[in-house]
Amino acid sequence: MRKLSDELLIESYYKARKLKLSPDFIRLIEKEIHRRSLSNIIKVSS
Repeated sequence: MRKLSDELLIESYYKARKLKLSPDFIRLIEKEIHRRSLSNIIKVSS
């Protein structure tokens, strides 16, 4: 995930949520979003 651009990471998050992918996968994306301090861009569910 570290190789994804911020924009692609955010896009991936929204797409994963839309497609109702595995909650574990979505949490991995959320973790990376938090690591990059991008939480202010989207509202990440807990």
